[in-house]
Amino acid sequence: MCPQALVLLRSFKGSHASSALVRQLACWMPAGVSAPRQDVAERLGQWLNVNEAIALRTLQTSVAAAGMAAARRAAPPVEPQPLHAALQQELQRVRSVLTQSITARDASHRPDPEDLDIEWALFHQRLGDQQRRMELSVEALRGHVRQALAQATPELAQLAALDAAMEPLLAGREQRLLGSLPAFLKARFVALRQQAADPSDPAPDDLRWLQTFANEFEQTLLAELDLRLQPVIGLIESIPA
Repeated sequence: MCPQALVLLRSFKGSHASSALVRQLACWMPAGVSAPRQDVAERLGQWLNVNEAIALRTLQTSVAAAGMAAARRAAPPVEPQPLHAALQQELQRVRSVLTQSITARDASHRPDPEDLDIEWALFHQRLGDQQRRMELSVEALRGHVRQALAQATPELAQLAALDAAMEPLLAGREQRLLGSLPAFLKARFVALRQQAADPSDPAPDDLRWLQTFANEFEQTLLAELDLRLQPVIGLIESIPA
Protein backbone atom coordinates (compact mmCIF):
# COMPACT_ATOMS: atom_id res chain seq x y z
CA MET A 1 0.00 0.00 0.00
CA CYS A 2 1.29 3.48 -0.86
CA PRO A 3 2.64 5.74 1.95
CA GLN A 4 -0.20 8.23 1.40
CA ALA A 5 -2.75 5.50 2.00
CA LEU A 6 -1.01 4.51 5.25
CA VAL A 7 -1.24 8.09 6.51
CA LEU A 8 -4.92 8.25 5.59
CA LEU A 9 -5.67 5.01 7.40
CA ARG A 10 -3.95 6.30 10.52
CA SER A 11 -6.31 9.28 10.36
CA PHE A 12 -9.29 6.95 10.05
CA LYS A 13 -8.09 4.83 12.97
CA GLY A 14 -7.66 7.89 15.16
CA SER A 15 -11.21 9.03 14.41
CA HIS A 16 -13.30 5.87 14.30
CA ALA A 17 -11.23 3.20 16.01
CA SER A 18 -13.94 0.56 16.26
CA SER A 19 -15.77 1.04 12.96
CA ALA A 20 -16.28 -1.68 10.38
CA LEU A 21 -14.74 0.62 7.77
CA VAL A 22 -11.45 0.78 9.65
CA ARG A 23 -11.41 -2.99 10.09
CA GLN A 24 -12.05 -3.43 6.37
CA LEU A 25 -9.22 -1.09 5.36
CA ALA A 26 -6.87 -2.50 7.98
CA CYS A 27 -7.07 -5.89 6.28
CA TRP A 28 -5.06 -4.39 3.43
CA MET A 29 -2.39 -2.88 5.68
CA PRO A 30 1.11 -4.33 5.95
CA ALA A 31 1.76 -6.21 9.19
CA GLY A 32 3.05 -4.12 12.05
CA VAL A 33 1.51 -0.79 11.00
CA SER A 34 -0.43 0.84 13.81
CA ALA A 35 -1.80 4.24 14.74
CA PRO A 36 -0.78 6.24 17.83
CA ARG A 37 -3.36 6.17 20.61
CA GLN A 38 -4.88 9.44 21.80
CA ASP A 39 -7.81 10.20 24.03
CA VAL A 40 -10.94 11.92 22.75
CA ALA A 41 -9.98 15.37 24.01
CA GLU A 42 -6.58 15.24 22.28
CA ARG A 43 -8.12 14.19 18.97
CA LEU A 44 -10.87 16.79 19.16
CA GLY A 45 -8.32 19.50 19.88
CA GLN A 46 -6.44 18.59 16.72
CA TRP A 47 -9.58 18.51 14.56
CA LEU A 48 -10.92 22.00 15.44
CA ASN A 49 -9.51 25.35 14.43
CA VAL A 50 -9.65 28.43 16.65
CA ASN A 51 -13.08 29.60 15.48
CA GLU A 52 -14.53 26.12 15.88
CA ALA A 53 -13.07 25.81 19.37
CA ILE A 54 -14.70 29.13 20.33
CA ALA A 55 -18.02 27.90 18.96
CA LEU A 56 -17.63 24.75 21.02
CA ARG A 57 -17.40 26.80 24.20
CA THR A 58 -20.84 28.32 23.54
CA LEU A 59 -22.56 24.94 23.23
CA GLN A 60 -23.59 24.72 26.86
CA THR A 61 -25.71 27.86 26.58
CA SER A 62 -27.47 26.83 23.38
CA VAL A 63 -28.10 23.29 24.60
CA ALA A 64 -29.57 24.55 27.87
CA ALA A 65 -31.81 26.97 25.96
CA ALA A 66 -33.16 24.12 23.85
CA GLY A 67 -34.09 22.18 26.97
CA MET A 68 -35.86 25.17 28.51
CA ALA A 69 -37.76 25.82 25.30
CA ALA A 70 -38.97 22.22 25.25
CA ALA A 71 -40.05 22.46 28.89
CA ARG A 72 -42.08 25.61 28.18
CA ARG A 73 -43.84 24.08 25.19
CA ALA A 74 -47.63 24.09 25.61
CA ALA A 75 -48.23 20.93 23.58
CA PRO A 76 -47.69 17.62 25.39
CA PRO A 77 -44.34 15.98 24.65
CA VAL A 78 -44.08 13.05 22.29
CA GLU A 79 -44.09 9.70 24.10
CA PRO A 80 -40.56 8.17 24.01
CA GLN A 81 -41.47 4.53 23.34
CA PRO A 82 -43.56 5.06 20.17
CA LEU A 83 -41.01 7.62 19.01
CA HIS A 84 -38.16 5.13 19.40
CA ALA A 85 -40.05 2.50 17.42
CA ALA A 86 -40.97 4.90 14.61
CA LEU A 87 -37.46 6.27 14.21
CA GLN A 88 -35.94 2.80 14.37
CA GLN A 89 -38.24 1.75 11.55
CA GLU A 90 -37.22 4.78 9.49
CA LEU A 91 -33.55 4.02 10.13
CA GLN A 92 -33.99 0.47 8.87
CA ARG A 93 -35.83 1.71 5.79
CA VAL A 94 -33.02 4.11 4.84
CA ARG A 95 -30.37 1.49 5.54
CA SER A 96 -32.20 -1.07 3.40
CA VAL A 97 -32.60 1.32 0.45
CA LEU A 98 -28.93 2.33 0.52
CA THR A 99 -27.75 -1.25 0.98
CA GLN A 100 -29.71 -2.34 -2.08
CA SER A 101 -28.23 0.54 -4.06
CA ILE A 102 -24.67 -0.36 -2.99
CA THR A 103 -24.99 -4.04 -3.85
CA ALA A 104 -26.86 -3.61 -7.15
CA ARG A 105 -24.81 -4.77 -10.15
CA ASP A 106 -25.25 -4.57 -13.90
CA ALA A 107 -25.75 -8.21 -14.89
CA SER A 108 -25.12 -7.40 -18.55
CA HIS A 109 -21.66 -5.91 -17.97
CA ARG A 110 -18.74 -7.98 -19.28
CA PRO A 111 -15.21 -6.75 -18.44
CA ASP A 112 -12.79 -6.46 -21.35
CA PRO A 113 -9.56 -8.32 -20.42
CA GLU A 114 -7.68 -6.11 -22.89
CA ASP A 115 -8.83 -2.84 -21.27
CA LEU A 116 -9.04 -3.33 -17.52
CA ASP A 117 -8.27 0.32 -16.79
CA ILE A 118 -11.86 1.09 -17.71
CA GLU A 119 -12.98 -1.22 -14.90
CA TRP A 120 -11.36 0.99 -12.27
CA ALA A 121 -12.93 4.06 -13.90
CA LEU A 122 -16.35 2.43 -13.57
CA PHE A 123 -15.74 1.52 -9.94
CA HIS A 124 -14.52 5.06 -9.23
CA GLN A 125 -17.67 6.56 -10.74
CA ARG A 126 -19.83 4.12 -8.80
CA LEU A 127 -18.02 5.04 -5.59
CA GLY A 128 -18.71 8.74 -6.08
CA ASP A 129 -22.36 8.13 -6.91
CA GLN A 130 -22.89 5.95 -3.83
CA GLN A 131 -21.10 8.34 -1.48
CA ARG A 132 -23.26 11.25 -2.66
CA ARG A 133 -26.40 9.14 -2.25
CA MET A 134 -25.39 8.12 1.26
CA GLU A 135 -24.53 11.67 2.25
CA LEU A 136 -27.88 13.08 1.13
CA SER A 137 -29.97 10.27 2.59
CA VAL A 138 -28.22 10.09 5.95
CA GLU A 139 -28.18 13.88 6.31
CA ALA A 140 -31.93 13.99 5.73
CA LEU A 141 -32.52 11.15 8.20
CA ARG A 142 -30.35 12.78 10.84
CA GLY A 143 -32.25 16.04 10.50
CA HIS A 144 -35.56 14.22 10.78
CA VAL A 145 -34.44 12.42 13.95
CA ARG A 146 -33.27 15.68 15.52
CA GLN A 147 -36.60 17.35 14.78
CA ALA A 148 -38.44 14.45 16.39
CA LEU A 149 -36.25 14.57 19.50
CA ALA A 150 -36.76 18.32 19.79
CA GLN A 151 -40.51 17.68 20.19
CA ALA A 152 -40.02 15.06 22.91
CA THR A 153 -38.64 15.57 26.41
CA PRO A 154 -36.40 18.49 27.42
CA GLU A 155 -33.48 16.07 27.79
CA LEU A 156 -33.92 14.74 24.24
CA ALA A 157 -34.35 18.28 22.94
CA GLN A 158 -30.99 19.14 24.49
CA LEU A 159 -29.42 16.13 22.82
CA ALA A 160 -30.83 17.21 19.44
CA ALA A 161 -29.41 20.70 19.94
CA LEU A 162 -26.01 19.27 20.86
CA ASP A 163 -25.95 17.06 17.76
CA ALA A 164 -27.00 19.96 15.53
CA ALA A 165 -24.19 22.11 16.91
CA MET A 166 -21.51 19.41 16.73
CA GLU A 167 -22.30 18.18 13.21
CA PRO A 168 -20.86 21.18 11.30
CA LEU A 169 -17.79 21.23 13.55
CA LEU A 170 -16.85 17.67 12.62
CA ALA A 171 -18.39 17.36 9.15
CA GLY A 172 -15.37 18.79 7.34
CA ARG A 173 -12.99 16.25 8.80
CA GLU A 174 -15.37 13.37 8.06
CA GLN A 175 -15.73 14.48 4.44
CA ARG A 176 -11.97 14.70 4.00
CA LEU A 177 -11.44 11.24 5.46
CA LEU A 178 -14.20 9.60 3.45
CA GLY A 179 -12.95 11.41 0.37
CA SER A 180 -9.70 9.47 0.75
CA LEU A 181 -11.39 6.12 0.11
CA PRO A 182 -10.60 6.14 -3.63
CA ALA A 183 -6.88 6.01 -2.76
CA PHE A 184 -7.39 2.87 -0.69
CA LEU A 185 -9.60 1.17 -3.23
CA LYS A 186 -7.38 1.98 -6.18
CA ALA A 187 -4.35 0.61 -4.32
CA ARG A 188 -6.29 -2.57 -3.63
CA PHE A 189 -7.43 -2.83 -7.27
CA VAL A 190 -3.84 -2.48 -8.49
CA ALA A 191 -2.52 -4.98 -5.95
CA LEU A 192 -5.04 -7.68 -6.89
CA ARG A 193 -4.42 -7.08 -10.59
CA GLN A 194 -0.66 -7.35 -10.20
CA GLN A 195 -0.98 -10.48 -8.11
CA ALA A 196 -3.14 -12.13 -10.79
CA ALA A 197 -0.59 -11.23 -13.47
CA ASP A 198 2.38 -12.60 -11.49
CA PRO A 199 4.11 -15.28 -13.66
CA SER A 200 5.00 -17.23 -10.51
CA ASP A 201 1.31 -17.63 -9.70
CA PRO A 202 0.13 -20.94 -11.21
CA ALA A 203 -3.47 -19.69 -11.50
CA PRO A 204 -4.25 -18.02 -14.83
CA ASP A 205 -5.53 -14.46 -14.93
CA ASP A 206 -9.19 -15.36 -15.45
CA LEU A 207 -10.51 -12.15 -13.83
CA ARG A 208 -11.49 -13.90 -10.63
CA TRP A 209 -9.46 -11.18 -8.93
CA LEU A 210 -11.90 -8.61 -10.34
CA GLN A 211 -14.80 -10.43 -8.69
CA THR A 212 -12.84 -10.42 -5.43
CA PHE A 213 -12.35 -6.68 -5.75
CA ALA A 214 -16.04 -6.13 -6.54
CA ASN A 215 -16.99 -7.96 -3.35
CA GLU A 216 -14.48 -6.00 -1.26
CA PHE A 217 -15.62 -2.76 -2.90
CA GLU A 218 -19.20 -3.38 -1.80
CA GLN A 219 -18.14 -4.40 1.70
CA THR A 220 -16.17 -1.16 2.00
CA LEU A 221 -19.18 0.91 0.97
CA LEU A 222 -21.41 -0.97 3.39
CA ALA A 223 -18.88 -0.25 6.14
CA GLU A 224 -18.93 3.43 5.16
CA LEU A 225 -22.72 3.36 5.43
CA ASP A 226 -22.44 1.96 8.96
CA LEU A 227 -20.00 4.72 9.82
CA ARG A 228 -22.25 7.47 8.45
CA LEU A 229 -25.24 6.08 10.37
CA GLN A 230 -23.48 5.96 13.74
CA PRO A 231 -24.61 9.45 14.88
CA VAL A 232 -28.21 8.67 13.90
CA ILE A 233 -28.11 5.34 15.72
CA GLY A 234 -26.73 7.09 18.80
CA LEU A 235 -29.59 9.60 18.78
CA ILE A 236 -32.21 6.90 18.44
CA GLU A 237 -30.66 4.69 21.10
CA SER A 238 -30.80 7.59 23.54
CA ILE A 239 -34.62 7.40 23.46
CA PRO A 240 -36.08 5.08 26.10
CA ALA A 241 -37.46 2.04 24.27
